[in-house]
Formats: sequence, C-alpha cells, structure tokens
Amino acid sequence: MDYFVVKFNVNVPRPELKEAATDVLAAMAGELGFESFENTQDGIDGYVQQSLLDEDALKAMVADFPLPDTHILYKVEPMEQQDWNAAWEAEGFEPIRIGREMVIYDPRSTDDGEQLERGFETAVKIQPRMAFGSGTHETTQMLVEWLTEHRPTGRRVLDCGCGTGILAIAAMRLGASEAWAYDIDEWSVENTKDNAALNGVQLNALQGDASVLKKIDGKFGLVMANINRNILLADLPLFVEKLADGGSLLLSGFYEADIPSLTERAQSLGLAMKEQIAKGDWRALVF
Repeated sequence: MDYFVVKFNVNVPRPELKEAATDVLAAMAGELGFESFENTQDGIDGYVQQSLLDEDALKAMVADFPLPDTHILYKVEPMEQQDWNAAWEAEGFEPIRIGREMVIYDPRSTDDGEQLERGFETAVKIQPRMAFGSGTHETTQMLVEWLTEHRPTGRRVLDCGCGTGILAIAAMRLGASEAWAYDIDEWSVENTKDNAALNGVQLNALQGDASVLKKIDGKFGLVMANINRNILLADLPLFVEKLADGGSLLLSGFYEADIPSLTERAQSLGLAMKEQIAKGDWRALVF
C-alpha cells in the first residue's frame, strides 16, 4: 500500500500554543483519512494512503484553520517503501522495558538478547519490516502495559490492524489461549507471521479490513485495535459483534479530543467505558 507523508509546518503567535495547534491539526487531518502522525521540530508529519488524499479538502482545512493567528504550511511527499524498509533493517530499535514484567526488543540490534531477557518475566522479540508496531510508539506501549497488568490468561484475543503483530504476540506470551490478527497491508500480515514464529507462538493472521472478521468463527474475550479514530468509529460495530459477553475492548491511536465521539459510539453499541489511559499526547480507552 502506497502512502504520502505530509509535512506540516505550524506557525503560532506564541510558543506555548504550538502543542494545542498541532493537536487540533492532527484531529482535523484525521477527519481527512490520515492514519498516524509524528511530531517534528516544525510541526507534525502526517501519513495517509495515496488513494485517500483529497488535496482540495487539505487546502480548505489549512485555509480555514480555527485557531487565530496560526498559519499552516505543508508539503506532500510520497513515502519510499524501499527506503523505509532499509532504515528499519539497518537501525532496529532500543529495548523497551515495561516494569519488570516485559521487555520488547529487536534481536538484530541487541548484543545479548539472552542476558537482557533474564531481568524480565516475559520477553517479546520484534523485527519490524515496513509495519507499524515495534513498541516504541506511545499507543502501542499503553496497550502492552495494560496487557501486563490484566493478563489475558485463557482468553481468545483479536488484534485489529496488527502491524508487526506485537499485541497478539504479547497477549500469547502472557497466557492467551488463541490469537487472531488482521491488517489491510500484505507486508504487515507477513511480518506478523514472521514475528510469531520468532517468538514461538501460534497465531492466525489474515489480510484485509474489518470485513475479514466475517471469516472468523466465534467470539473473543479480548479485542484490541490500535488504529486511527476514523477507522475505529467505522469498525466499532464489527468489533462489538466479535466481543464475548464480559469481554474487554481496548482502543488506541487517537487524541484527547477524540474521546467523546468514540465513547458515544461505543455506548450506543452497548459498551461501558471502564478506563482511560494517557501517554504523552495519545490516549487509550478500555470498554
């Protein structure tokens, strides 16, 4: 799947207003189909599928930006898949420690994985290949931390928009009985399968959007989705259909401003919100 990166330059009248301006910008860009964002020195970079970018809507959003005396400039660039892959392969990521319960690491960039693992109850090895979800992003960390605190022992789990498969794999390493995962991107599905094998766990990975859930029999005690707000809102009914009575639904990939719309949608489908989690600018909800 081909993506654009849109580099937004955010100019505000006072430095203390920049965080609020970038939060508003990300929320508005999310309405246009942008899937994820990365803070930069000048503002934020936004990532959107090339087929979904509406340049007229993007121009209108910038022209009508609601914060006074705030000016947004942007540049659209295609993402080079080969370069992205090469960067991940070359650099890897530093080990991520979650208390004493879990360590997530890339064995390619860790000198002695066995020594590292000795200090933790559970270890997860991840080799990202053009797929989101090494564990470095706050949204992923919030859900993995929740998993370590509320172990899914004996539960059947579902990872929606799996990326590298990190959530499904972590759940299996923490005692889940069975895991299914899906992603719209072929390379994510293959990366998930590779990482499952690397960790010695069995899981089922499918390619497609949420419609693939119709191919999976039965319900799940735990459903996890770390995706952008618009996709979460659209797919919530399908998530609820697969959620067992008394099960938990974990959502992340959005900002504080997105919570009311997600909560309203979830409650209309019969869910009760149990917990809010914050890490940096990002939020997670547990229903």
